[in-house]
Amino acid sequence: MTPTSLPEATLAALPVGAHGVVDHLVGRDEPIGARLASLGFLPGTEVRVVRRAPLGDPTIYELRGTRLCLRSTEARRVVLLVEGTGS
Repeated sequence: MTPTSLPEATLAALPVGAHGVVDHLVGRDEPIGARLASLGFLPGTEVRVVRRAPLGDPTIYELRGTRLCLRSTEARRVVLLVEGTGS
């Protein structure tokens, strides 16, 4: 399956253990979009869901060898191409 034929999902929608590749950021020109890009959420970057807080927010993500914690409002701005869940 080629990356362009994969379904899209936001980072916030992925379950723990799932991964995807960043397709684009919603609101890239807004301050939070620019901040996410500076943290490494760039097109082509693989992101994995590591752990979610007991009440569901925030969540720890791993990308480029770094773990970052984001709230779901921020994670909804990261659109991914995903193959499936788990891994």
